[in-house]
Amino acid sequence: MKERNERHVAWHTSCVAREDREQMNGHQSCILWLTGLSGSGKSTVAAALEKELYKQHCRTYILDGDNLRHGINRDLGFDPEDRSENIRRIGEIAKLLADAGIITIVAAISPYRQDRDKVRATCKPGDFIEVYVHCTVEECERRDPKGFYKKARSGEIRHFTGLSAPYEPPLQAELVLKTDEHTVYDSVTQVMAYIRSRQLDRSSLEKETES
Repeated sequence: MKERNERHVAWHTSCVAREDREQMNGHQSCILWLTGLSGSGKSTVAAALEKELYKQHCRTYILDGDNLRHGINRDLGFDPEDRSENIRRIGEIAKLLADAGIITIVAAISPYRQDRDKVRATCKPGDFIEVYVHCTVEECERRDPKGFYKKARSGEIRHFTGLSAPYEPPLQAELVLKTDEHTVYDSVTQVMAYIRSRQLDRSSLEKETES
């Protein structure tokens, strides 16, 4: 077992504070954590949301679970231990981006409630915004945009969330997007309304300054 090295390293504080970066950006940063089954629409909503925030001149970045498995998480599989490590790493990256003043959108199945709660616990209060992209397994399988459900049914994919592996939905998500009932536009509108209610985006901050 490798020795944990926290006691051998020190955290170096930047000369530029997060608040300074947010002031320059004109908006606050946060982590919008989209969780849900494969095929529920997480990546689609994330992309549309980022486009809308970009139009509002907000600084954003998407951390897509599939994309990260091509690089920083390519050494991880899909058993419970590796899934937990996958989420831990994504959470650490998301926190760094939030510290950089960026609205960070995470799109990852993140099936275990405990793993998501652990990320939330390490974030500053209010930073972690859990967005449950709700869609029935039946509808996700009907869509099957990547052909994963078909492969899982044939046994080609093991530990597949929703079929041969569990998914634990959030108990108290800040937002629930019912993508099996509403359009992508509706989902983005719902998230944008929440962001503005929290005065996180540029337009809200500008209105606050003018008043």
